[in-house]
Formats: sequence, C-alpha cells, structure tokens
Amino acid sequence: MSTQELSGVAVSPGQASGPVVRVAEPAGEPASGPPPDDPQAEATRIAPAAQAVVGRLEALAEAATGDAATILTTTAAMAGDPALVGQAEQLVSTERMPAARAVYEAANGFVQQLAAAGGYMAERVRDVEDVRDRLVAELLGTAPPGVPLLERPSVLVGRDLAPADTAGLDPALVLALVTEEGGPTSHTAILARSLGIPAVVAVRGLLALEAEALAVDGDLGTVTIADPDAAPVAAKAEAAAEWNGTGATADGRRVKVLGNVGSPADAEAAARAGAEGVGLFRTEFCYLDAPAEPSVQRQREAYAAVLEPFHGKPVIVRTLDAGADKPLAFLSHDDEPNPALGVRGLRIAFDLPEVLDRQLEAIAGAAADSGAEVSVMAPMVATAAEAAWFAERARAAGIERAGVMIEVPAAALAAREILEVSDFVSIGTNDLAQYTFAADRQLGAVAQLNDPWQPGLLRLIAMVGEAARATGKPAGVCGEAAADPLLARVLAGFGLTSLSMNAAAVRAVGASLAGVTFDECAAAARAAVAAPDVPSARTAASAAVSG
Repeated sequence: MSTQELSGVAVSPGQASGPVVRVAEPAGEPASGPPPDDPQAEATRIAPAAQAVVGRLEALAEAATGDAATILTTTAAMAGDPALVGQAEQLVSTERMPAARAVYEAANGFVQQLAAAGGYMAERVRDVEDVRDRLVAELLGTAPPGVPLLERPSVLVGRDLAPADTAGLDPALVLALVTEEGGPTSHTAILARSLGIPAVVAVRGLLALEAEALAVDGDLGTVTIADPDAAPVAAKAEAAAEWNGTGATADGRRVKVLGNVGSPADAEAAARAGAEGVGLFRTEFCYLDAPAEPSVQRQREAYAAVLEPFHGKPVIVRTLDAGADKPLAFLSHDDEPNPALGVRGLRIAFDLPEVLDRQLEAIAGAAADSGAEVSVMAPMVATAAEAAWFAERARAAGIERAGVMIEVPAAALAAREILEVSDFVSIGTNDLAQYTFAADRQLGAVAQLNDPWQPGLLRLIAMVGEAARATGKPAGVCGEAAADPLLARVLAGFGLTSLSMNAAAVRAVGASLAGVTFDECAAAARAAVAAPDVPSARTAASAAVSG
C-alpha cells in the first residue's frame, strides 16, 4: 500500500477533503510528587476544580440538542461525581499525593472496574478518562485536551475523541473525523453517524502521517494525503428521507426498527426518535453500583421506569449479562485465567438460578406495571439445551415469550436447533464479531476485524436468517451493525425481521429500508456474502441497491 494512503474502519458514510486540525492530546500522567506541604489545603482544591469542569460542560450541554446534549450532561455529572471527588481527596489526605495525581489515581480505579465489566460498560471507559484528563488539566492550570476552536472547515484528526468532544462538534466546520484508535461501537462512530459527518476510525499510523490536508472516504475506510492548496470538499452522505415510523421495505416487507436502551433516559430518547419498540434492554444498570443483589421490588421499579415510554409496544429485556469478569459483589467466583470465555451471562445462572428467577419475577412485574409487551432473552447462550433451560424458567415466571442472544459462533451454527426451543433469537453483532475473529472489540489495533462488513461475520448472520425462515420464527439484530443504513438493507435481505440500534440511527435506518424493495435487499445480501473483503462487500451491496 502506498505511504500516501492509510485504511481503517469506515463508521460514517460520505467523502470529504480539506486541511487537517489535530485534537489536543491530554497532558499525560501527572507527577506523583513532591508531597504537598499542607495536604488538607491541597485536598480542598479538588472540589472547586471539579465544579469548574462541570460548569463548562453544562454550558456546552445547554447549547446542544438531542444525543449531544445528553452526552455532555452525562459527562458533566461524572466530573462532579462525589465518589470520584471524595476518593481523590482521601488520597491527598492519606497518601500525601498532589491533587492532580490523586484525581488521576482515583479515576483510574473507576476505569479498571469498567474495563473489567466488559461489553457495554467497558465502552464507557473513554468517558471517565476524558473527565480525568479535564480535571487534571484544571488542577495543573494547563489547557484541557480536546478539539481546538475551528476557524474554517477542517478534517479533524486525533488519537481518539472523547464523548464530550464529539458531542460539541459543529457539522458545518468538521468535514470529516479520523482517529487512530476507536472502533465501530465507539462514541466517535455513533455521533459521527448522527451528525452526518464522514468518519474513519482505527487508522493505524495516522498520527505519524505528516499531512497538511487529507481526503477521507467514510464508505471505504480510506484516508489519503491531499493537496493542501485545494479547496475543501464535502460530499457527505445524503440526509435521511422522511420516514413514516413503520419499519418496512418499499414493497411492504415488514422489518421492525427498534431501539437499544440501558436506562430511562435511553428509553425516552428511543421513543422520541420513533423506535417501534425496544430490541435490547440492557438490565445491568440496576446492578453495577449495588453492593448486594437488588431486591425484586427495587428491580421491578427500575425496569418499569425504562419500559414506561413503550406502553403497548414490544420490548425485549436481556437478563443480567454478568459473570466472573464483572465486579458484582453478590456474584463471587474464583478468578479465571480468561474471564471473557468463562462463567458469564446465562452461565452464571446455572450455578445461581435463584438470581435469574428473582430477576425474571421483577421483569414480569415491571411488564404488568408499564403495559409494555415484554419478552426476555438470555445472553451468552451456546447450545439448544441452554436455550431450552432458559425458556422453561422464563415461562415459569409468567413471561410467555423467551429467546436468546446469538453472540458466539456455536449459537449461530446451531441456530435452527435453538429456534426450535425458543420463540426468537437476536444477533449481538458486536460480540459475535469479537468471538468469531478472536479480536477484542475495545482494542483499536484489531478494530478492522470487528468491522460488521466482514464477509465471515455476514455469512454467520446469513445462516441465522436461513434458520429463522426454516423454523418460521423471528430473528433480529441488536448489535451496532443494525445502525448502518446500507448494512441494514443487507440484514433485511438475510430475512431478519427486526433491527435494533441506538436512538440516533433509528430514522436513517427506517428511511433506508423504505427506499428499497425486499428483492433489492436480498440482492445486496447475496453480493455482500460473496465478497472477499470488507471494502468489496460494502461496494457490492451498494451497487446491488443502486444499479
């Protein structure tokens, strides 16, 4: 490959070229000494610094709307978290650390917990690191990391973008986003799609590339050195057409467009976006901060708050996705050499079925309280026997409709047998890619293997679609792959009956499906699975629906 071109993971479509502006890097690890002369006075510096950062983030949130405002507000809340501030103050007092170092150490403790949790919670690590770096800069009196003031349309380049940086971007001034780290499920990817900004992530060697201007292809995932004297060019993806709110192809083939949620705020955002229901309700939020297992009543109330915006609509609740790799006090297991492949998800319920039974009781109660049409599904299922065991317990708890997640290759290969004992399946493409390619989805160095356009992954998904047709039962996708409007057409072409995604993608996906017939979707699916690699799969699918 020419040294003039790099490749990464295409996460937001469109093409653009223009001058490069680099994102400011964090100051780095603050010094651990010398110890303060007056630890008590040094500790009192932390809370005002946190409030200063909170104030700036809240001001940005007030000027933003939609998902951007939500992300900025959430980041502000993290910056002012009493637990973070209190722990840092304690480190100054007891360990005689400088304030900046104490904040750094305290925040890293939270980072380690989230990283150990894996999956969705591990994706929040970047949020905490951003808050940490802003607090450290405030205490040191240095410029905060992040996006500088843009004076002209530019291509934004950096190691990664923090959620608050991404949320504050002006699409009129940001031609494209390119990062060396990140992946298909990162905030950069999600917000770039919602703002209509072409983006490529996981571009190895990007920061070493000496270029005054870059051309970015958010469809093919390429980054090329451009002429710095040429006028900026923006050929962003076409804005989504109007969508009538019913997920279907142009000829009436029904494909439900649903939301992924993990909190009451997520549920409200999905409802506002027009989601027809919820395809993935992550229940972990109810457990992560709990020193002991939450009571059935507490769980019931927490779940009902999420279900409320979807009264009379379908909601699929995923049972607790926890285990040896997740630091939940009431789920104690011996240390495992490889927790990602250990006792997690449904597997922990085989040893502690009473925890699952209490959660199912709470879910059934929340369904009655909210009026939502609730189904449940289990994570990390590998065999039909496991699926049957879960379905039996769910029905015993009064939940009539029970399914499972397809997250490991064995489940995709046994999809027909699993569907024979389940009411539906839902494909978690993020984990299915991770396990298929043996590539940690949080690691930028292997992010290209987690690209949802990988033909190997698409072929597994196609097998699940075939099993669904053979058994006459529904199969959906609730991973980030469903948020790509073009890939959504391919997934529909496999015969999948629902697509579930973050709120920002709902309307674009609904409009994309409405713009093509099912036969065109099927042609795109055939073209994609026959392709030898990611770029050709994307190109072939696009040609099939536009030729």
